[in-house]
Amino acid sequence: MTLSRLIAQFVRGHWRAYVVSALMLATVSALTASIPRQVGAMVDELAAGRLVGNALLQRLGLLLLVGAVIYFLRVGWRLQLFAASYQLGVQLRTQLYQRLCQQGPSFFQTQRTGDLMALATNDVDAVEMAAGEAMLAGFDGSLTLVMVVAMMTLGVDWRLALAALLPFPFMALAFWHISEQIHRASKDSLNAFSRLNDHVQETLTGVRTLRALGLEARSTQTFAELAESAAAASLRAQRWEAAYEPAVGIALVSASVLTLSFGGYFVWQDELSIGTLTAFTMYLGQLIWPMFAAGWVLSLLERGRAAWGRLQPILHTPLSVDDHGTVANVVPGGLCFDGVQLRYAGQPQDALSDVSFRLPAGETLGIVGPTGSGKSSIVRLILRQYACSAGTMRWSDVDLADYRLQALHGAISWVPQEPFLFSASVASNICLSKPDATRKEIENAARLACIHEEILRFPQGYETPVGEKGVTLSGGQRQRVAIARALLTDAPLLLLDDALSAVDTQTETQILHHLRDARRGRSVIIVSHRLSSVLDANQILVLQQGRVTEAGTHAELVAQDHWYASQWRYQQLEASLAAD
Repeated sequence: MTLSRLIAQFVRGHWRAYVVSALMLATVSALTASIPRQVGAMVDELAAGRLVGNALLQRLGLLLLVGAVIYFLRVGWRLQLFAASYQLGVQLRTQLYQRLCQQGPSFFQTQRTGDLMALATNDVDAVEMAAGEAMLAGFDGSLTLVMVVAMMTLGVDWRLALAALLPFPFMALAFWHISEQIHRASKDSLNAFSRLNDHVQETLTGVRTLRALGLEARSTQTFAELAESAAAASLRAQRWEAAYEPAVGIALVSASVLTLSFGGYFVWQDELSIGTLTAFTMYLGQLIWPMFAAGWVLSLLERGRAAWGRLQPILHTPLSVDDHGTVANVVPGGLCFDGVQLRYAGQPQDALSDVSFRLPAGETLGIVGPTGSGKSSIVRLILRQYACSAGTMRWSDVDLADYRLQALHGAISWVPQEPFLFSASVASNICLSKPDATRKEIENAARLACIHEEILRFPQGYETPVGEKGVTLSGGQRQRVAIARALLTDAPLLLLDDALSAVDTQTETQILHHLRDARRGRSVIIVSHRLSSVLDANQILVLQQGRVTEAGTHAELVAQDHWYASQWRYQQLEASLAAD
C-alpha cells in the first residue's frame, strides 16, 4: 500500500471532518480573493474623490469584518483537520503495537529495539504530518492558487496574468528536483535517528556492564559519532527543504518585475487604471502562500513517504507463528509430543529431533540435559513461540496449533530463565496476570515462592518499587517474584524454565516442597540444569543434542548409570564439598 492510498483510506473514514474543513477553507479563499478587488476599487474611488467620510469608514469596517471572519474560519478548520489527522497517528501506533505483540521471538531476533521505538515516534509523526499538515496546506494552497489566478485572469487582465505566470513552470521544475533530494535525505535522516536511538537503548540497558568493563569512553565516542551522523543527515534534509524558499523568491521577484513592466506600460497607455494594477499586485502577493505551501506540502509528503517505506514492512511482516486456531477454551488434560522436530531459521541442524513424551494431567515432568541440548526449545514449542518442523503436539487431544494463542497462553503459567519485572511495585508485579487478586492471595503466592519474609523487609513492603526490569532486586529475588506471579494464577500448566537457577539449594528445596503442596492438580514441567529440582518428578527426560536419550524416574535413571547418573553423582559431590 502506498502512502497516498493510506491517506485516501483515512480521509474516507473521516470524511466529515475533511468536508467541514474544506468548506471553511473554500470560504476563507473566497473572502481572501475578494479583498484585493475591494482595495483596488477603493483606490480608484479615492483617486476620483468619490470615497470620503462615512462611506470610507464603512468600507474599511467591512474589510476588518472580512479579516475577522477569515481568522475564525482558519482556527476552525485547523481544529477540525488536526483533530482528525492525530487519529491516524493513534491508529498507526496501535497497529504497530498490536503487530509487535503478536510477533514471536524469531522476529525480534532480527529487529533492533531502538529502531522499533523510532518507528513508533519519528516515523509515525512524519506520516501523521503528511495526512494532516500536508493535506491542509495542499488544499488551502491549491484552492487559493486557483481562485487568485482566476481573479487575476478573469477579474483583472488576462495579458498581465499570463506575463506574471511565466516564471512559475521553472519553479515547478525546481520543486520536482528538490523533492527528490528531500526524499532521499529524509530516509537517511530517519535511519540515522534509528541507529542513534538503538545505541542509547542498548547503552542504558547495559550500563552496568559498560562501567564494569571501563567502556564508558568508547560508548561516549560511539554516541557522539552517531549523534553527529544523525545531525548531519537532518541538516542535509533541512538544506534541501530550505531550497524551496529561494525558488519561490526568484519566481515571485521575476513575476513582480514582469507585472510592473507590463502593468506600467498598460497604465501609460490608459489600458489599465492604477487601482486595477494595485489589485493585481495584491493578487500577486497572495500567490506567496500557495507557492510556499507547495514546497511545504512536497517536503511533508516526501518525509511521510520515506517514513511509510520504513513502517509498512513492519506492519505487514507475516507473523512468525500464525494464530489461525479456532478452539477458544483449553480443557485441562494430558500433554503429548509425538516425533516433534524443530529447526531454527538459518541453523544447519535441528534443535530438537524426534522428541516424544506424554505428561498426564496433574503430574510433573522434569527435563534435564547439558547446555544447548534443547531443553528450553520444548518450552518454546509449548508456548507456540515457534512452530515445530515435524511431528504433533497435543494437549487434551487437541493439536496446539488449533488453540487460539490467547486461550493457550491463558492456560499456562510460565517462569522463564530470565524473568522480567516491570517498573512497578512488588505487589503489582506478582498480580500482573490476576489484577483483581487480594492482598492475602498475593502474600500466599509470595510465601509459596519463599519471598514473603524478604518483601516485608523492603522499605515499603509489597508497595516497594522494583525499578526498571527489577534492577533493585537480586537475581534470586527476581526469580522468586516471577514464581509467585505464576503460582498466583490457576493455570492448568506450570512451566519453570530453569527458574530456580539463582536461588540456593535450601530455598530451592522449600519452593519445590511448597509447589508439591500447592499444585492443586495442575501439570508441571520443570526445566533445570540442577538435578535436585526434578528429583520428585513423575517422569524425567534427558536431552542430548536435541534427542531424548534417557527417560524415567530419578531412581530408574540412576540405576541406568548413564549421563543422568554420572551428573547426579557429580552434583552430589559438589554439594557435599560446598557444605564442608
